[in-house]
Amino acid sequence: MRIFVTGAAGYVGQAVLARLLAAGHDVTAVGHRTPVGWPAGTPSRQADLTDAPAVLRALDGAEAVCHLAGLTRVRGSGVDVDRYYRVNVVGTLNVLDALVARHRAGDGPARLVFLSSGAVYGRTGDAPVREDHPTLPTSAYGATKLAAEQAVGWYAGTGALSAVSLRLFTAAGSVRPGCRPDDSTLVARALSVAAGENAVLPVNGDGSTVRDFVHVADVADAVARAVEAPARRPAEVVNLGAVAASVREVVAAVERVTGRRVPVAHGPANSADQPWLAADTGAARELLGWAPTRSSLERMIEDQWRVGGAGR
Repeated sequence: MRIFVTGAAGYVGQAVLARLLAAGHDVTAVGHRTPVGWPAGTPSRQADLTDAPAVLRALDGAEAVCHLAGLTRVRGSGVDVDRYYRVNVVGTLNVLDALVARHRAGDGPARLVFLSSGAVYGRTGDAPVREDHPTLPTSAYGATKLAAEQAVGWYAGTGALSAVSLRLFTAAGSVRPGCRPDDSTLVARALSVAAGENAVLPVNGDGSTVRDFVHVADVADAVARAVEAPARRPAEVVNLGAVAASVREVVAAVERVTGRRVPVAHGPANSADQPWLAADTGAARELLGWAPTRSSLERMIEDQWRVGGAGR
């Protein structure tokens, strides 16, 4: 299958690219900057997502698209709202328009895998959240992902494409040297303290806030399974998570794995933070035949520390 991957130079993109190539697909990497770290010989094209003609050219020839590109910082989105909407919403519309143009030119419906986020849910209580839970995002980032998801669903309803939106919670771990998540993520910040790059880990509140972590290799496997899966409906929505852990539990696991202390500086709780957010992944298991195989908390931290080169 001719699969184009947007955001291929990013953290998740690198893992997805490797997984698809290993499966024998004809893969083209699409990014807005010069390719970094891609396997030698991988075809690549450049396009800014907000440039509709460039996206149309970059996706020419695609039978399927894994749309991973986008802006991802929850807190930063509240300051940079316009940019988040342009990249995450308008950029997704440009990808969708390119697939519609392909269909109108006489090609069969394309397959789209869209990387969404658990941030679409907002506050959820203290039970794993299913895909039918109300979507009431509390950040501009979550709102842009939800708007893009909704567009994907409506476009798929036209018959021009079939789609799966994967609501990713928190990716961690690494698949290759240099493949690391954003430095603002909890595991990355805790590892930077273990590496001596920062003196303490600032924590809002008492450290009881819970998030759901999943190894980036397991995320890549889910993306590959989604792009390969036969379409049962025009559009599906699926959660991706694996291990619910509190800030305190993550810090303790980092100390066990690295053998180094991670001093914590507690500050006031942030009223905007959700106290508990974790995924029910039954749909991913049923629809995609997916199950996380590398997502123990220790394995994710170990891979991010040693394989990804955190703190090195």
